[in-house]
Amino acid sequence: MRFFRPRCLLATFLCLLHVVGALTSVRTAAAEARDTLLNIVTDCLDIHASDYCSKCLAPRAESACAQGRGCKETTEVWEETTAYVVIRDRKMCGCPKGFIHGLVIPRAQIAGVEDPQRPDGIWRIAWDAAVKRIGDETDIALVVNPSGLRSQNQLHVHIVRLRSDIRRHFNERRIAYVRSLDEVWRVAAKKASAANFGDYGVLVARQRGGEFLVLVEEGSPEKLYTLWTCK
Repeated sequence: MRFFRPRCLLATFLCLLHVVGALTSVRTAAAEARDTLLNIVTDCLDIHASDYCSKCLAPRAESACAQGRGCKETTEVWEETTAYVVIRDRKMCGCPKGFIHGLVIPRAQIAGVEDPQRPDGIWRIAWDAAVKRIGDETDIALVVNPSGLRSQNQLHVHIVRLRSDIRRHFNERRIAYVRSLDEVWRVAAKKASAANFGDYGVLVARQRGGEFLVLVEEGSPEKLYTLWTCK
């Protein structure tokens, strides 16, 4: 019978520690990546805060610690209120002038479409910001992806353009119409329940009659119906 020598046992133990440490680092990095937007609204807005450069993962473009960083490593704030912030999405980096992809994020920690604390007011903030950036209201799409198809654990509404002629591909059974954007979450949840969707995304667009169209989708409304990337 062969026995492990003490040195072999020590080497094996150290190797296992290294593997466990590497896996832990990977998990930590993955968790941090999914909390980037939460970090932006909690640690990146006030450039005069103490330890700003060490706490903020993507500093504001006008801050000193943003110098030398690329577009994807900085935060460009379009608008901010006491409850929300509107920023440029990283997908705009490297795109031609005219391509728009923004994000509206609540300052409070709210997970996403499934969170009972999701605020009704976020849709009006997003729509007003979209009108300023895109102009033609019939081109605007506001999107929240399903919880299983998002990259971030903080609620965010995408400001994008609808794909041309995409409306004819909408499934009318998954659509509701509202006059007020404050009704979006309620009617979306009702439509999703009727369709037996356990998880769903939401798309909001303007109808020519003045109403807002609310579409629920099991897939990613962002990728199915909008010009979400320029590449």
